[in-house]
Formats: sequence, C-alpha cells, structure tokens
Amino acid sequence: MTTEPPPGSGGGEPPEDDPFRKRPPQQEPPQPPYGQGQPPSGAGQGSPYDASRDPYGGGSGQPPPFGGGPYGGGPQGGDPYGGYPADPLSGMPPLADSGKRTLARIIDMILVFIVVSLLAWAFGVAQYTVDADDIEFGKTFGRELLAAILYVAYDTILTAKSGQTLGKKWLGMRVANLDNGSTPSAQTSLIRALVLWVPFAFCCACVWTAVCGGWSYFDKPYKQGLHDKAAKTVVVSTR
Repeated sequence: MTTEPPPGSGGGEPPEDDPFRKRPPQQEPPQPPYGQGQPPSGAGQGSPYDASRDPYGGGSGQPPPFGGGPYGGGPQGGDPYGGYPADPLSGMPPLADSGKRTLARIIDMILVFIVVSLLAWAFGVAQYTVDADDIEFGKTFGRELLAAILYVAYDTILTAKSGQTLGKKWLGMRVANLDNGSTPSAQTSLIRALVLWVPFAFCCACVWTAVCGGWSYFDKPYKQGLHDKAAKTVVVSTR
C-alpha cells in the first residue's frame, strides 16, 4: 500500500508526472529559407557563391534565434503562454456536456444527503420541529452545518484526489485546472467546493444550485459554473 499522496492532493504546482497534466505540443523546428547558413548545392571552393553576401543567414551556419526574425515569431518572441498554444483547452479532452454535469451533481447530492440524514437521525438533529409557535432553530442550524461540512469535504477530497466525485466518475467526467489540465490541488478543490456548497446548505439550495451549476449552460467558451470560475477549473470528458 503506497504512502505517496495522490496527484493534486497538495498545494502549489502539480507534479510533473501527473497523467492529466497538459503538455505543450511538439513543434517542428522552422526550416531556414534558401541560402540561410549554407550555400546552394554545388557551391564549394572556386564557386561564385559569396557567403558574406547571403541576405538571409550571412553564411554563419546558424539560423536566427527564435523571436529574432522580422515577425517576432517563436516561443521567445513574445509568446504570452510560455510555449503553450493561445487556447488553454488545446491538448485537453473535450469539455463535458452540461446536462451530464447536472446529472452527476444530482447523484452526488443524493449520496451525501443520505449520509446527512442518517447522521442527523443518529444524533437527533432534525431539520426543525414545531411546538405551537416555537421553532427550534438550533436544530435547523445544526443540520445545515452538518450538511455543509459533509458536502464540502466530499467534493474537496475526491476532486483533489482524482478530479472526480462519484457522480463524475460514473458518467465519465473530471475536473481539471484550466491553465494546464492537471488535477486540482486541495486548495483549489476547497475553493470550488465552498462556493458551490456553503450557500446551498445554509440559505438558498434550489436557487443557488440552479444559478451556480446552470451557469455552465450559457458560459462561453469554457462552460464554467460560478464555482469553476472561482477556482479557475473546467470539467472535461474522460471518454
């Protein structure tokens, strides 16, 4: 049984061996134009070819450095993405369907709700009880607090471990960092879970779930919910 922490379970940069980490595409080195660094075939001693008058390479035998050309191209020529393509999704799986995301979220809600109900029953923490005009708000708050803790813990632990809650795993999806496609760290997963579940547990379950999760139906171009935007994540398909 290994003792190594799962990918993405810690803070900071994701490990280089993270199987989900996006890699920059391999690019073929640019071919020098005619006359750059080498004379045309047949040129040798006694040839009229004069390397010093070569308008492209000057006969140096070396192509100009990246970014040194007339158009400033290449990874060192002002590429704001450090060698990555301009589209952050390039090299990543396709974005998950919003309908499947909603179904996965419902599955997760049902699973955690069952646990919350069992624990609330075991500890006598009812959602509320009514005795004439007396509503026991203490028990209501206790159940809401229990729900918030379990929902946030469930989402944070599983997302940081593999990018997948049970609902996402069963439906073939995972959460990924937008910038490099790796599994979110524990800190990123916690931010995402807090934005999603705390309002859900304490005040506006139906409204907040519809707004936060339903945002992905209209968001362009990354199909992010509000919790994704807060954590800078996306949900991609795994099959």
